[in-house]
Formats: sequence, C-alpha cells, structure tokens
Amino acid sequence: MTKPDQNSVLRQLPFVVGGLSSTLLVLNRLLTPQLTESQARSDVLGVILSAVLILTGLLWQRVQPRSPEAVDLVGEEGFELTPTLPTEVKTELAWASHLLLTNTATRSLVVFYQGKVLLRRGILGNNPEVKPGAILGRVLEKQKAVYLVDLKVYPGRIEFDYLPENTQGLICQPLGNQGALILGANAPRSYTKQDEYWVEGIADKLANSLLGVRC
Repeated sequence: MTKPDQNSVLRQLPFVVGGLSSTLLVLNRLLTPQLTESQARSDVLGVILSAVLILTGLLWQRVQPRSPEAVDLVGEEGFELTPTLPTEVKTELAWASHLLLTNTATRSLVVFYQGKVLLRRGILGNNPEVKPGAILGRVLEKQKAVYLVDLKVYPGRIEFDYLPENTQGLICQPLGNQGALILGANAPRSYTKQDEYWVEGIADKLANSLLGVRC
C-alpha cells in the first residue's frame, strides 16, 4: 500500500490561504455599502498578498521535489542463513545484512555466492532460489554494480522473482568474481550516492571474508 506524501499539505497551504483571502476580500467588497479610500487601499494590498501566496504555492509545486513513494513490500519477514558456513562468516553476514536493513532503504536482501543462496533476510520473496538472468549475469561477468532506480519500468525485472513482487528499487553489487549482494528497496530512487559507496564497501568486506570458503 502506498504511503501518503507527508509534505502534500504543506505544498497546498499557500493555495488554500491565498484562495480564502481572495474570497473574503470579494465578500467584504460586496457587503460594504460605501467604500472609503482607506478601505480601497487595504483591498488592493490584500489582493496583492493573496496573489503572492498563490504564486508561492505554484512555485513550491514546481521547485520542491516529492519524496519517493514508499510501499509495504509483499511477503513475510524472515532470516535464512546457510547453516554449514563457518561461524565467523555467519556472524559477518548477519552483521552486514543488519546494517543495510537498518541504515538504508533496503527492505529485502539476498547474498548469492558460488551459485548458492547463502543468506536471505528482510521481506522474503516467494522463490528461495536464484537463477541469474541477463542483469545479474552481467554483474557477475563485468564485476560492476547495477542500480535499477525504478524496477517496475525494467522488463528484465522478472528475473528477480526471489525478491518481493513489488520491490521498487534494486542494487546488484558484485562480491568479487564469485557472487553478488542483491538489495531490494521499498521506494524508487531511494539510494543516494553515499548509500551506493557504502554498499560497495560492505560488499568488498564480505567478498574478502568469503574467500576460500566452500559453499
């Protein structure tokens, strides 16, 4: 379900105040039998102020960017970790996934390594298996991250059926040349450049921890 824009009331406020002021000025003019010179000057000033408020509202609508609309991802919350991994690796994966889920827009994540799913955490998709499609395959081949800012506009999104079906944004971050860290967000355009650098740093640390581990 889409969450309402919390700034919408603020953006509409100048319109409401300006329109109400204009209406009251017109009513006051109609109900006044004899207009004095001072009242005429006040009416002119009121009209100018109302126009400024309405113009301010128009500018706010055009200048102020709307926050990305967040949704509640479809699925059950869970934490699945391959039990045969060394204890220190499991601790590292749990730590990294917790940081990403609590400090970024990530709501679902998957660690795919050496052809296997090592971890799923957050809101889980229906499919527990990862079969690399064109996008993930390119990440594994080129070892370069891919950030899909608004997943619903990409036809290739069907390959990410292991994430919640209404995932809004996605980062595929390579883990060396052996796998990838796949992050799903609950809002489009929700990862900042700083988030991307941070995800890259965490992925590099995980890749180093997974070196030599047989999955």
